[in-house]
Amino acid sequence: MLPVELLIGAYANGYFPMADEDGEIRWYSPDPRGVVLLDAFHVPRRLQRVLKQGRFEIAVDRAFRDVIAACAERDDGSWIDREIIESYEALHRRGVAHSVEAWRGGRLAGGLYGVSLGGAFFGESMFHVQTDASKVALVALVDRLRVRGYRLLDIQWVTPHLETFGAVEIPRREYLRRLTSALEVRCDFREP
Repeated sequence: MLPVELLIGAYANGYFPMADEDGEIRWYSPDPRGVVLLDAFHVPRRLQRVLKQGRFEIAVDRAFRDVIAACAERDDGSWIDREIIESYEALHRRGVAHSVEAWRGGRLAGGLYGVSLGGAFFGESMFHVQTDASKVALVALVDRLRVRGYRLLDIQWVTPHLETFGAVEIPRREYLRRLTSALEVRCDFREP
């Protein structure tokens, strides 16, 4: 298991871990870096209709272990291996890693997990077993971050899927400047 303090220090300095195909943990700090600008977050029109229908119940940290396990299954366990899972469960026990979950009919339909430090949230992975569930969880995450005064939502790399929400790439230098500023803000992810 990766030590909690090592993980916290890495995130605070712009790095995150991933397991490679051989199970070795490698550290990454991409340039450019993918972020979601919280004030420019865009909810596509079709998803707005889904949100209005209220199909999903949102919960936070109700099933952290299930969320990270589902993300690992979706990824075939290639970069979210047992060591990563155990390490993030330790972060969760320390109140640093969190999950946002979309539930439907009493079942976990999708969600995401990440790390919260100061006013920065580092999104790690998301999954869904029902259409739109992970998207609804992402919208709930952004709403939560905005209300609590967060300044940075790090998504590591931009994907076409996340571009539909307004995700952008910024140079590492700019990312590190924003990260430093965000870490100076005191935010509590769990506060209602």
